[in-house]
Amino acid sequence: MRILFWGTPDFSLPAYHALAEEGHQVVGVVTQPDRPAGRGRGVAMSPVKQAALADGVPVLQPERARGDEFLAQLRALEPELSVVVAYGQILRPEVLELPPRGSVNIHASLLPELRGAAPIQWAVMRGFDVTGVTIMRMEAGLDSGPMLFRVEEPIRPDESSAELAGRLSEIGAEALIETLALMEDGTLAEVPQDHSLATYAPKLDRETARVDWSLPAREVALRIRGLDDVPGAWTPQGERGQVKLFRPSVEEGRGAPGTVLDADPQAGILVAAGEGAVRIREVQPSGKRRMTAEEWVRGRGISAGERLG
Repeated sequence: MRILFWGTPDFSLPAYHALAEEGHQVVGVVTQPDRPAGRGRGVAMSPVKQAALADGVPVLQPERARGDEFLAQLRALEPELSVVVAYGQILRPEVLELPPRGSVNIHASLLPELRGAAPIQWAVMRGFDVTGVTIMRMEAGLDSGPMLFRVEEPIRPDESSAELAGRLSEIGAEALIETLALMEDGTLAEVPQDHSLATYAPKLDRETARVDWSLPAREVALRIRGLDDVPGAWTPQGERGQVKLFRPSVEEGRGAPGTVLDADPQAGILVAAGEGAVRIREVQPSGKRRMTAEEWVRGRGISAGERLG
């Protein structure tokens, strides 16, 4: 099948590679424009663009995926189907309907739960035990189209959203290939979503990522796990700026929320929450690399009695 692939981050890559491995022809890739990235703020290509260029696949990078000129470029590629995986823009109906077989999307939740931009992070932050992947036919609504294929996947204890995303990207690629095989056989069933059961996973912003130490320790830990590694849960550290927090676990402890109860060169830091305390194993202080909390303590970046938040 002639596929037009839409994707940008690492999460998209397993699906992109699986298409060629299964004999489909990727006739073009649409990805986000090159953006400044990293501490040096140099302009960087998306992971999907890098893969496409290595394969000699034409790449389109519109600021907005719309307009007559852009549509003409898509038609010239003569795709049969669009496959969209974490592209990063909402697509208009005239774009979705351009290929004869329409457009399908890999969405990293069990729809209709967690429609929206950040389903993996919110599944962890809300304490789900199970999530998964849904292949859906795209339409004008937000992740509201008919479901074509669903795969459940447990969320492991203490798993971060970054770890879960890596697994779901592989599962999504496998589910996509199964979906396309059923489509080509003419046996693919489309199941409408029950919109009354829909929940949402809104885009993450800076305020969402700020740690609220007044919450119970379990909720604080879920937030930190869910925001790892982008954008990263953060908390103010007085005059030292801010610090991002990773690898939490819940422990016993009591004190004013945000108080560092223990700063151990062997065990990291223990911070009081509204109920209980949270042990932090990795941190990223302002302007520095991600490191173990033990390194941070040894470098005198934090000490018991300090207040975060």
